[in-house]
Amino acid sequence: MKLLAAKILSTCFGIGFFPGAPGTVTSVVAVIAYVFIPTLHSTPVLLSLVLIALGFGVWAGRIMEDEYGNDPSIVTIDELAGQWLALAALPAGWLPVLLSLFFFRLFDIAKPGPVDAAQRLPGGWGIMVDDLLAGFFANLSVRGVLALLALFHLPFSL
Repeated sequence: MKLLAAKILSTCFGIGFFPGAPGTVTSVVAVIAYVFIPTLHSTPVLLSLVLIALGFGVWAGRIMEDEYGNDPSIVTIDELAGQWLALAALPAGWLPVLLSLFFFRLFDIAKPGPVDAAQRLPGGWGIMVDDLLAGFFANLSVRGVLALLALFHLPFSL
């Protein structure tokens, strides 16, 4: 029963079983949910959901690693949490949303410096923390791009 619950939660209700790029698919689903569920535009709500996903992800991730090996690709709750962190407190508009998806996937796949180091944390922590760092860096990157656009008086809402 515990393994079944871990599978359901860690794969975001089965999205992790998508054949080919389940992490990217989960990130896109997270963005779609954000766009179409206005409650997710509330920073406290979104950050609360990130923390809830972190808790479930650490628990389920440890169980899934015991069953499937180190950081199994079917575990995608980390992408959900990371993508939502990448979207947190950004200004409204399609450009910030699309940039958050681009930068999150970039940092999640490239795993620069601390993102790479975080994935070596034990148990479910490594699964979750590297994606949260990728989401954090993505959020900062979006803010940087938007600041540059504003500096040059270029509109950024699409």
